[in-house]
Amino acid sequence: MGWDPTRPVPWKRFAREWAIYAAVFALVVLIIKRDDLHWNQFVWIAVSLPIWVGFSGLLAKFGYQRKTLKDIRAETAARAAEQQAAARPTTATSTGRTRPAPTKRTSTGPSNRPNRSRKR
Repeated sequence: MGWDPTRPVPWKRFAREWAIYAAVFALVVLIIKRDDLHWNQFVWIAVSLPIWVGFSGLLAKFGYQRKTLKDIRAETAARAAEQQAAARPTTATSTGRTRPAPTKRTSTGPSNRPNRSRKR
């Protein structure tokens, strides 16, 4: 897809995603560097805001749209409903193809062996 200046950009969503990322990353920094904390470690988290939101907005203008959890749940529910509607007993004919002709190796076909009579 090409650049489309009329394509909408969900700025609030990108900012919310960054806020979650920043909170998790700040927690990780607090846990890992608890003995050696400096203010500049948190400045880099703040600097990542315009980078994250800007790059996400650029990708949105090119047509990239990540699926939300709501979209993924809706697709899963639709797929499950479709499978329930199509659920039938599983037989060889439910696959949409006919059964192959019986051979002498299968037990379902007629036997080509002559009857064996017992000799006493």
